[in-house]
Amino acid sequence: MIKILIVEDEELAALRLKKMLIELDDQIQITGILESVKDAISWIRNNPLPDLIFLDIQLSDGISFEIFNTVPVDCPVIFVTAYDNYALRAFELNSIDYLLKPLRKELLANSLEKFRKRMGDFSSSSMMQKIHNMMEHYNIGNNAYKTRFALYKGDTILSVQTDNIAYFYIEDKVVILMQKDGDKTIINYSLDQLEKQLNPKQFFRINRQFIV
Repeated sequence: MIKILIVEDEELAALRLKKMLIELDDQIQITGILESVKDAISWIRNNPLPDLIFLDIQLSDGISFEIFNTVPVDCPVIFVTAYDNYALRAFELNSIDYLLKPLRKELLANSLEKFRKRMGDFSSSSMMQKIHNMMEHYNIGNNAYKTRFALYKGDTILSVQTDNIAYFYIEDKVVILMQKDGDKTIINYSLDQLEKQLNPKQFFRINRQFIV
């Protein structure tokens, strides 16, 4: 049995990842689904570590690297990211596996195979050093803003870059992403969360209902 923890602040993305993992291997057990840095730190402090963690980089309350600075994570991690190529080069340089959103099942299967092959060679100190090297070399930290969003429309997943987004607004107590071409989609974020995750050079919150 492979025990896996998912840390992902987009509910639909987390549930989709869980579904794909179980479809790929019926010996996988999902030990939890968490959506924030705070929740992940608390969970790791109070539970036995899983065999593997799938960890989104940008969470609802900050960058997930803060977890490693607070609690020991002595198990392998596969990062999930919507970052641009500069960050992906950092992962490649330091041999840390990653998956780019929106997730593809065949690439997820490849990541699981890498994990199985490297289980015996895992070193927590080596992984921590690679993470710190990546953060220092590419200055990834609190200024790492979202560059794209995975939008879910039925069974279709679309990747939309922030350059193509006109604004976000609240309507009937839900947040809607409006693209520049007029297409709009409900997203699972609050405006407060988006305000922290969007580059202030691109977006500005003009009132309680709009980020433009």
